[in-house]
Amino acid sequence: MSEVFEAYERQYCEISASLSRKCTSAAQLDGEKKKQKVSEIKSGIEDAENLIRKMDLEARSLQPSVKAALLAKMREYKSDLNNLKSELKKLTSPNLNQATREELLEAGMADTLAVSADQRGRLLMSTERLNQSSDRIREGRRTMLETEELGVSILQDLHQQRQSLLHANNTLHGVDDNIGKSRKILSAMSKRMDRNKWMIGCVIAVLVVAITLILYFKLAH
Repeated sequence: MSEVFEAYERQYCEISASLSRKCTSAAQLDGEKKKQKVSEIKSGIEDAENLIRKMDLEARSLQPSVKAALLAKMREYKSDLNNLKSELKKLTSPNLNQATREELLEAGMADTLAVSADQRGRLLMSTERLNQSSDRIREGRRTMLETEELGVSILQDLHQQRQSLLHANNTLHGVDDNIGKSRKILSAMSKRMDRNKWMIGCVIAVLVVAITLILYFKLAH
């Protein structure tokens, strides 16, 4: 539910309750005091009408599922406002004498005020239920945000772990390269040693042949 609509709604309920009390009070007044009270009621009704317009615009700007419920509430608010206007009209009627005023106060206005009070009571109950629903929605939204933050944190941890694994993989590739180079060096050294062994063997063979020949010639003479 829109927080803006809720704010307008609370203001309207407060103004409506205040206007109802002022209408009851004005019915018992005369002269300047009554005029002053009627002026206050007119100003309050103008404020209420302004709030009704704002609430209507806000309700129509929301999603269809929310808008339907709020427009139903708007019909009750408009009915309540029309009752207040009727009370004001009766207060400002030029044919309203003392007897009529007493009759209005004791009968007609009492009935109207009872209806208005009942409507306001139901509206306040509806407002309270909507406020509770809004609290639950806000709590759900808060939980969703916390879950989203947790998800982001987990993704960040996974990203860091992935970077660590990539770094370790690169290090292993480096080790593999070094091992490959070492193998090549050892292979070259092994070949060089084999070649040296062959050369030493040849030298030893030549020396043996030479010594054998020398001994042979010495013995021959």
